[in-house]
Amino acid sequence: MTNETGARISTDLAGQVAIVTGAARGLGRAIAQTLAGAGAKVACVDVDQETLAATIDAIRAAGGTAEPIACDVTDSGRVSEVVAEVVDKWGALDILVNNAGITRDTLIMRMKDDQWDAVIGVNLRGTFLFTRAATRPMIKGRRGRIINIASVSGLMGNPGQANYSASKAGVIGLTRTVARELASRNITVNAIAPGFIATEMTAALGQDTLDTIRKQIPLGRLGQPQDVAHAVLFLASQSAEYITGHVLTVDGGLTA
Repeated sequence: MTNETGARISTDLAGQVAIVTGAARGLGRAIAQTLAGAGAKVACVDVDQETLAATIDAIRAAGGTAEPIACDVTDSGRVSEVVAEVVDKWGALDILVNNAGITRDTLIMRMKDDQWDAVIGVNLRGTFLFTRAATRPMIKGRRGRIINIASVSGLMGNPGQANYSASKAGVIGLTRTVARELASRNITVNAIAPGFIATEMTAALGQDTLDTIRKQIPLGRLGQPQDVAHAVLFLASQSAEYITGHVLTVDGGLTA
């Protein structure tokens, strides 16, 4: 990050402990690498351990500290175990990034029960479970940063994504409520609502659709995972200590 004079603005997270869910690829990988690059010890959580290994290798190759953790974010018992394991290993939990998310896109009249349940389960239930589990060690440490990855789809809706949009709108509501509950404990809770980011998930939309989307974005391009990672780094930093209950859109002006 640079300021208006071009000088580099550094964020020092040395000594802090972070959990990033959905860290195997895309946004999660970029977020985990960015937090580790700022000095945090990062527990990288995902169900896909084979792909997650690439995230861990990249962080360690750059001199950072990271550990892979297998977890289905919809499994309440396992989520509690993961948070306990991280605290036991590194002594604290300072930052939680709820990034794990999936899509099962189709029009509402064709949407199956399991397509609805799967998306709500990972995107909303998973965020709730990790947030609840993280609260106790953060209160004990008298500080915390919870950052939930929502979506502009949760703000404006998107045809074919009733399940996804509902889950992300739920994440935004959860964020604002928990921010009020935990503010007195020096724990901030914020959400980031990315627009269309160049990941495997958006690539599946096809080139014609992506070209149409680009024309709707004032900045004229898809975002990059690092654009979202930079926003996470800011909200995790001391510079954001008076920001809570906020939804930060990172969308190139799409919802402006």
